[in-house]
Amino acid sequence: MKKNKAVILVVDDDTTHRTMLKAHLGGEGYEIVEADDGDVAIHLAREREIDLVLLDLKMKRVGGTEALEAIQKAKPTLPIIIITAFSSVENAVESMKKGAYDYVTKPVDASELALTVERALSFERLQQENAALKERLGAKFDFGNIIGTSRPMRDLFETLALVAPSDATVLITGESGTGKELVANAVHQNSPRGGGPFVKVNCAALHENLLESELFGHEKGAFTGAAEQRKGRFELAHKGTLFLDEIGDMSPTTQAKILRVLQEGEFERLGGTKTIKVDVRLIAATHKDLHQMVEEGSFRQDLFFRLSVVPLEIPPLRERTDDIPTLAGHFLEKYSAKNRKDIRGLHPEALDALLAYAWPGNIRELENTMERAVILCLGEQIALRELPVLIREVAGSTERPFALRPGHTLKEMEKDLIRATLAQTNGNRSRAAEILGISRQTLQNKLRVYGLS
Repeated sequence: MKKNKAVILVVDDDTTHRTMLKAHLGGEGYEIVEADDGDVAIHLAREREIDLVLLDLKMKRVGGTEALEAIQKAKPTLPIIIITAFSSVENAVESMKKGAYDYVTKPVDASELALTVERALSFERLQQENAALKERLGAKFDFGNIIGTSRPMRDLFETLALVAPSDATVLITGESGTGKELVANAVHQNSPRGGGPFVKVNCAALHENLLESELFGHEKGAFTGAAEQRKGRFELAHKGTLFLDEIGDMSPTTQAKILRVLQEGEFERLGGTKTIKVDVRLIAATHKDLHQMVEEGSFRQDLFFRLSVVPLEIPPLRERTDDIPTLAGHFLEKYSAKNRKDIRGLHPEALDALLAYAWPGNIRELENTMERAVILCLGEQIALRELPVLIREVAGSTERPFALRPGHTLKEMEKDLIRATLAQTNGNRSRAAEILGISRQTLQNKLRVYGLS
């Protein structure tokens, strides 16, 4: 019997034949899910975690060929083995041309079926391992996958070069969309653990109970639905790096357990008593103010100190505007190739608009903007009209950039400064007042006086 059961979807409208297949494969240790027609199979393949599909070609409502195409569209890498009568082998071969892994003929030989299934599952595992390896090797040793030549980014690269080779715990802070995961991956790739696993967990995406199970694993029967033992992310990251994204969203209970692992390098799975020791480097990231959360009592001070052995702050895009042309050019090239378009660059007006915008969504927003612009572009250059309305409006409102101009009154200079600051903050008056060092009410009064409200 296999320890980690692969789940096989058996699709056949012949109940007797389906039962026989279930008995054969169940005896090999696989978990079997049944479907009596193609339409049911399509639904199950989309909704459930399936490792392999055994698909009959001839069925009453939705045939195997149609089901094959629909399943492949939903899950392109899912291996599918066709079942066919000997007289219909040509149809099975056609199915293989459309992406099926292999076929078996009726009456199905149990030994042949078991061998074919094992080959298909082994091939799929190999594909996944190769994909993971390519993803890891894709990151350059010299941080070349992180784009930026501005002063803040040069400072960041200098710190990364010192931090990465160590085994210190790293806390990455920065606004959403600044590229914290990219930096975490760069730290891992440039460390002695670079050849080991890089395991990621988004703490904000999981409920507290699910997060604990995800991190520490669970024993069979630990809770309803825990049908078998499962390793957690800490175990999977052994001898490598565990990246905990959005750690500020972690509950106090989970925080205490993380602290223990950092201090002692050990934990127990949920529902278990065996102590498991791991060798893991931890990198955490958050867009929240952990200092403030510690003061408020929502984040453990001792955990904060453990995490921030080496703090790395990623600058927002508005503080590294020198990088915008390079980043925009990178995304332009990327999405031009993806959409098979020959776009040579940005019109000067479009580039000026990108430079004037405050980018509250940071690099992620810039990337989405460039992808949209490439799709809409019909010429050889990205024009101003192909940028989102918000960016065009900011460009229109900054025709008179703020500058020191002798001969102008202080009031005129103040008016220009307020206008430029509002453009920088994309119209956010609270943020503009903060930058100007005045209250929001004072700013409101000045806007009325200068006719800017």
